[in-house]
Amino acid sequence: MVVTLPKKLVESKKIREGELLEITVKKVKIDGFGALKGMKPFTKEDELKTHD
Repeated sequence: MVVTLPKKLVESKKIREGELLEITVKKVKIDGFGALKGMKPFTKEDELKTHD
């Protein structure tokens, strides 16, 4: 597994390559309320299409 950090976060926190980081992971449950109602989960193919 790989974790990718947004460039703005890396710059704002002044994170440098080789530093040890503590990361908290939470699974998010989509309840289908509002704008996300009916949205399907992302797939690997969706992620690959984003980077074309």
